[in-house]
Amino acid sequence: MSSAALRHTALDALHRSLGATMTDFAGWDMPLRYGSERDEHLAVRTRAGLFDLSHMGEITVTGPQAAGLLNFALVGNLAAVGVGRARYTMICRADGGILDDLIVYRLAEAEYLVVANASNAQVVLDALTERAAGFDAEVRDDRDAYALLAVQGPESPGILKSLTDADLDGLKYYAGLPGTVAGVPALIARTGYTGEDGFELFVKPEHAVAVWQALTEAGAPAGLVPCGLSCRDTLRLEAGMPLYGHELSAALTPFDAGLGRVVKFDKDGDFVGREALAAAAEKAAADPPRVLVGLIAEGRRVPRAGYAVVAGGDTVGEVTSGAPSPTLGRPIAMAYVDAAHAAPGTAGVGVDIRGSHEPYEVVALPFHKRRK
Repeated sequence: MSSAALRHTALDALHRSLGATMTDFAGWDMPLRYGSERDEHLAVRTRAGLFDLSHMGEITVTGPQAAGLLNFALVGNLAAVGVGRARYTMICRADGGILDDLIVYRLAEAEYLVVANASNAQVVLDALTERAAGFDAEVRDDRDAYALLAVQGPESPGILKSLTDADLDGLKYYAGLPGTVAGVPALIARTGYTGEDGFELFVKPEHAVAVWQALTEAGAPAGLVPCGLSCRDTLRLEAGMPLYGHELSAALTPFDAGLGRVVKFDKDGDFVGREALAAAAEKAAADPPRVLVGLIAEGRRVPRAGYAVVAGGDTVGEVTSGAPSPTLGRPIAMAYVDAAHAAPGTAGVGVDIRGSHEPYEVVALPFHKRRK
């Protein structure tokens, strides 16, 4: 894709003024890093980082039957989500394959905000629109209505408190409330993709620069730094969080991904994929599929997605994501491996890195848990 065809966020000029290295991500020109990826990563783990996530896909679902539509279209029980709360869920095909993983916020009794991954936003919009047939509900493409900023890390509550009228102390994890940030209206959500405490701020695009600058100024004494997509990836990997196209795909059901808990068979009414997912759940219980595990390198060589996991000369799995871990100081990976080799501490497991079988320790996910 030529750079002329790339979409730009409302913060594009600001990123360039900060010297960001830009990259094409799902058709958007996004900051990969501003300086050192390792420094940005460690800032989020120990202090705070500021991200532009305006490439994410926002879809608003409203109307008397909004809850019914989402219960039919998605695998979760969205009707049971309280106003002001959020839920991690998935949208699947009729055959149970994962189209995307989502966060859905219930903003009002008859209003939901569905947030899709940038690479799947159109697919999710099309599927929701198609599945809305027969429901008294409207599906609206709001991708251009929002800029999305995230402030993540242990210092983020203190930084944001100085700029908002919202009750952050009362805001639980996976909840969102309307308020103001730096004097402009925002949906303030206690969500994120880093494994740390933090907030995602949905604001109008014309307010994005002012909010970014206010956060930068308020965060300076606490050591906040701007962060790119590269460290977001290593942060989510350490936190054991799946990424669509790596740990999740249309070839896998939520049960294959070890995320069967998001499928709610006990909700009212039918939902897309119910039959196939019930069969997948039964199969997973009787004959466990490959299990998503963590791998920690004993050496220095970094595994990459697609590399074979090996044991005793046989291929027993495949790496889905791999990178050097700034927190652990060693390369790490997530991989799907046969159940027989999935237990933490399983001996003799390695990764085939260009013909060399490098030894790896099998561990339970996540690699990193935040300090409470």
